[in-house]
Amino acid sequence: MIKKKSRSETRAVRQKRVRAKVKGTAGRPRLCVTRSLNNIYAQLIDDETMTTILSASTLDKEVKTKASNVEAAKEVGALVAKRAIEKNIKTVVFDRNGYLYHGKVQALADAAREAGLEF
Repeated sequence: MIKKKSRSETRAVRQKRVRAKVKGTAGRPRLCVTRSLNNIYAQLIDDETMTTILSASTLDKEVKTKASNVEAAKEVGALVAKRAIEKNIKTVVFDRNGYLYHGKVQALADAAREAGLEF
């Protein structure tokens, strides 16, 4: 009998495949997106020193929409781009973290691009 893998297991496989190719540096950090049922998070990560440079999420006070929807993702994308530009980071490597590039993940990426990040 063939067992079907769960969604989280298949996402973990996609995550490992992307992480093998995508590396963040101090000059060009990795923009990692994480979704949950209630919130959406974005981090800029330097993989060489294994540190988080900055982060933004729907839990921040600057974000008005306190939900996990497309509007909140746009706000988080703009906020992470604004904070990155304040730290003189203009280019990043986008890591969708195994999620499909659709909906909230795409909205966050588009908002970050419009706010001035290049990837």
